[in-house]
Amino acid sequence: MYNVVISGTGLYTPANSISNDELVESFNTYVRQFNADNAAAIERGELEPLNESSSAFIEKASGIKSRFVMDKAGILDPQRMTPRIPERSNDEWGILCQMAVGAAEEALARAGKTAADVDGVIVACSNLQRAYPAVAIEVQAALGIQGFAYDMNVACSSATFGIQAATNSVQLGQARAVLVVSPEICTGHLNFRDRDSHFIFGDAATAVLLERADLATSKHQFDVVSTKLLTQFSNNIRNNFGFLNRAGEEGIGAPDKLFVQEGRKVFRDVCPMVAELVGTHLRENGINVSDVKRFWLHQANLSMNQLITKKLLGREAEAHEAPVILDTYANTSSAGSVIAFHKNQDDLPSGALGVLSSFGAGYSIGSVILRKH
Repeated sequence: MYNVVISGTGLYTPANSISNDELVESFNTYVRQFNADNAAAIERGELEPLNESSSAFIEKASGIKSRFVMDKAGILDPQRMTPRIPERSNDEWGILCQMAVGAAEEALARAGKTAADVDGVIVACSNLQRAYPAVAIEVQAALGIQGFAYDMNVACSSATFGIQAATNSVQLGQARAVLVVSPEICTGHLNFRDRDSHFIFGDAATAVLLERADLATSKHQFDVVSTKLLTQFSNNIRNNFGFLNRAGEEGIGAPDKLFVQEGRKVFRDVCPMVAELVGTHLRENGINVSDVKRFWLHQANLSMNQLITKKLLGREAEAHEAPVILDTYANTSSAGSVIAFHKNQDDLPSGALGVLSSFGAGYSIGSVILRKH
């Protein structure tokens, strides 16, 4: 068995950002037009009028102030309200591959490695572009990596589940190093006409390189102390878009073919589950919660993270203990906790302990205990 380290992380951030004010202006324009077009039906009680949104409502509900997106114009067009991402030919690298390669190249550079040092690629994300061939094999080809590659989807927990799978491969000697890449175009499955969720998601891609500790040379190393996973079935976060939609009577136009959730139920259910799993994971490894210097949590909702850390610490967490990036990135699904890790790791001293944790649809929860090398 080999010891495993994270030796490099990478981040791809889209060039375009949408502020809450911009998003609200587009949404409210749509709402006013809908209410005007359906005024008679609304007056007869046949339709409910739509309510406008506001930047204050969004920030209070989520902590989000802006989000990065792959396409801005299509989202903000009140007549469209969907990103415009032209399909590429089968002979071109796909857009998820492009994002993944951007993040992977930074991770390799921080690790001081090249494609020749890597034996595996796992694309772990919520929003896979297609059924097959695996996006991971495309990324593998684009990077010039010899070895194996596969896709996996555990929704917002995909990155931590991918990290465990990569850790296992390296521990067992099946690979010297494995890249876990999480390219997320979350705006593609978001209903920008739904007041309760139109602000939630952004786009980004992350990469994490896991390798044998005895081969690692990076100054950015974190020992993988332990990993722990949990899943429990729930319908409270769901997306039914898939290849069988064309075989159903509803086609692809039904509301549940995009992101839907019961937000209050998710909050009530998931927060205690995450705190319990992380707390148990630390105890199993003989670690006191007070010894953990940083929690890199899934970036879905500020109140969720505040409650989880309060349950763990018995007090409000200080800003540096549980860094937040969702204010500028929004919820980027599986990429969120890794973005927080990528941007908030270099200041930790040698020996510092941290927990990388993601959670989401499934329900699914992943916990990774790390120690700064």
